[in-house]
Amino acid sequence: MIMKTDAAIAVEALTKSYKNNRVLKGVDFAVRRGRVFALLGSNGAGKTTTIRILSTLILPDGGRAEIMGHDVVREARSVQRKISLTGQYAAVDEMLTGRENLHLIGSLRRLKNVRALADELLVALDLAQAADQRVSAYSGGMRRKIDLAAGIIGNPPVLFLDEPTTGLDPQSRLSLWKTIQSLSRSGTTIFLSTQYLEEAERLADDIAILDKGVIVAHGSVAELKKTLPSGCIEFSFEDRSHLQRADAALRAFKRRTNDEAMTLAVTADDSIEQLAAVLNLLKAEGITVSRFEQKLPTLEDVFLTHIDHDREQVARHG
Repeated sequence: MIMKTDAAIAVEALTKSYKNNRVLKGVDFAVRRGRVFALLGSNGAGKTTTIRILSTLILPDGGRAEIMGHDVVREARSVQRKISLTGQYAAVDEMLTGRENLHLIGSLRRLKNVRALADELLVALDLAQAADQRVSAYSGGMRRKIDLAAGIIGNPPVLFLDEPTTGLDPQSRLSLWKTIQSLSRSGTTIFLSTQYLEEAERLADDIAILDKGVIVAHGSVAELKKTLPSGCIEFSFEDRSHLQRADAALRAFKRRTNDEAMTLAVTADDSIEQLAAVLNLLKAEGITVSRFEQKLPTLEDVFLTHIDHDREQVARHG
C-alpha cells in the first residue's frame, strides 16, 4: 500500500480474529490530515480492536495500516512517536495532582519546557484552578480533561479518542467537545470512536460505519445522508396499543418504532401515493394517529439503514 500524501491514517484489508471470532474482516479507510474522523458501530463491531491495532497495542492478522506514512507493524516505534491514545476511562494517577500528572507524562516523553507546556494545557482546558489538587478529588469531567491533556501534551500529530465522553454528564460532554474542536482547528488529526451519534455529527468531518467487521458506509455527514431517500414520515400515537397495531399493519414498509416516544417512522419516498397508502392502511385498521410529520434524514437513519438491526445499537443521543 502506498500512503496517500494527504492521509494521516491509511488502512487496507485489515483483519483480526480472537480464536474463532472474526472481529475485523477486511477493513479499508483513510483519514486526511487535520480532520476529525469518527468510527461508528454497535458494541462488539470492532471499533476498539481497530484503534488498538492502529496504536500498535496489538498486531493485525492481515492487511496493512500506516500512520503518517509509517507501517504500524514494521515501524511501530516511529508510529508511537506520532500518536497519542485516550481510552474510555481516565488513566492518570489519582494520587498525583493534575499538574504533577502532566509533568510526569511530559518527562516520560522527554519533552522540552514541560512545565510551560503543562501550564498552557491547564489553562486551555479550564483546569488551572484545580491544577494543584489531587486527581482523586476531580469530578468525572475534570478527570477526562486531565486525561486528554496527558494525551495531547507535546502536540502529537494523531490523537486516538476511544469513546472519550462515556459516563460524562451533558455539561462535561459539551466542554470536552469544545476542546476536541479546538484541537482539530490547530491541525491535530483526530480518530474518534463513539457510541453517540450526536457526538459524531457534531465533531466529525468524515464518518465510517463498522458492522460485523467491515466498513458498510463512509463519507461526510452530508454525503451519508444523501444515500437515503428524502427522509421519513413520523406518526405519533397516544394509545400504545394503536402504536403496536400500526407497526403490524405497516410491516410491508421499512419502519422504526420508538416505544418511549410513542412514534413510528416510515421511510419516505417523497410521493403522495405512499403517504396515501400508509394512511389508508391505518384507517382500514381503525388506528388513531394523533399527528404525523415529514422528517429529513438523520445520521441515526443512516446508521440504522446500514447495520444489522438484530445487534445492539449505538446510543441515539449524546
